[in-house]
Amino acid sequence: LKRIPNLLPLHDALLIPGNDQIDNMDSNMKKYDSTGMFHWCAAKEIEKVILTRNEAAMTVLSGHVVVCIFGDVTSAVIGLRNLVMPLRASNFHYHELKHIVFVGSIEYLKREWETLHNFPKVSILPGTPLSRADLRAVNINLCDMCVILSANQNNIDDTSLQDKECILASLNIKSMQFDDSIGVLQANSQGFTPPGMDRLSPDNSPVHLHQPSHSLTSGVSLPMITELVNDTNVQFLDQDDDDDPDTELYLTQPFACGTAFAVSVLDSLMSATYFNDNILTLIRTLVTGGATPELEALLAEENSLRGGYSTPQTLANRDRCRVAQLALLDGPFADLGDGGCYGDLFCKALKTYNMLCFGIYRLRDALLGPASSCTKRYVITNPPYEFELLPSDLIFCSMQFDHNAGQSRICLSHSSYSSQSSSKKSSSVHSIPATTNRLNRAKTRDTRDKQKYVEGRL
Repeated sequence: LKRIPNLLPLHDALLIPGNDQIDNMDSNMKKYDSTGMFHWCAAKEIEKVILTRNEAAMTVLSGHVVVCIFGDVTSAVIGLRNLVMPLRASNFHYHELKHIVFVGSIEYLKREWETLHNFPKVSILPGTPLSRADLRAVNINLCDMCVILSANQNNIDDTSLQDKECILASLNIKSMQFDDSIGVLQANSQGFTPPGMDRLSPDNSPVHLHQPSHSLTSGVSLPMITELVNDTNVQFLDQDDDDDPDTELYLTQPFACGTAFAVSVLDSLMSATYFNDNILTLIRTLVTGGATPELEALLAEENSLRGGYSTPQTLANRDRCRVAQLALLDGPFADLGDGGCYGDLFCKALKTYNMLCFGIYRLRDALLGPASSCTKRYVITNPPYEFELLPSDLIFCSMQFDHNAGQSRICLSHSSYSSQSSSKKSSSVHSIPATTNRLNRAKTRDTRDKQKYVEGRL
């Protein structure tokens, strides 16, 4: 098999004893842009990152991001750099960056490449997102996220047909069947196992509780997000969705589960930002960890990123918060995952680990137990203090760049990606024994913590 070291999902440095070599390698090899906000590399010719179908098929791709893009030489440029930049934020370590594979027309991608050629770990497979051969070649069944975009939407006069390419691609992927054993064999031959299927994470994660017993997995379980121009077209994304066609977008299942994104959402955010300028700061913090005046000036004047030397000032910009997902099945919060209260989790995470929890990512059919094979999740934002937690819940939180800074070298059970794919992959990247046995969970709560939490919500 063709070896591409950057594609191999390295374990987190916290889990590897004697990881000084990895830290030194990162500090010597990594480069950042002049503001220190993003990972940066010397410009690459597009021919250097193009993969043929055979090369992609023989390359071990796992835990990556697949971007399916529709467009041609006449299509308007949609700005793929805005999609890639948050995935290359410098508050991720280099080995944590997920490889990005674009599947689409090479003529269109050549027009976008000038804004992408300075980002590391990017590949292109010329083809079409409607080709199952191309999708299988990039191991779409082992990806951490599949994004479906179209640059042709404004070329169609009939508004009802503007999203047809994205919808067809989404339905095509959902109807595909995969045999995970193929990916496992390829991975083992390279000396690693795909995330969520490694020997160190036995069948004790929330994912495995909802995993079908057979080896074939359906494309329905793949983590996917589809961009739509018209809100009403969301009804065509889920074949098993019984929502009324006239249901508002924010009440539909695809939107609640994070599998659909409509342009109208940006209009709502723009309106909210006009009346409250703190909204933009919040969005930046959630997406990239924030922005600096230098970055704003650079993008406004040059509309491009340039490399720079790493100085204490620029490296300090890496030390900003990042969004993660905590798994409650094991780790330091396992005692709260089985019937504990969200408020207790909020206070413990903030006091002990300097983490700010702000939502729950819950399986849609979690209350049905292991009998349900549904992998869809939905978001519960800002729950009340007494809200009961489930072992299969994932918790959205904002955490430090180095979450163990100033503490002993411990590992937290958390997921670095948010998707319903946690049904086939382990949502736990780091793990340590629970600090408190769930059977000995304290029965009393600190009333002062509860009062502070309630006041904070108000």
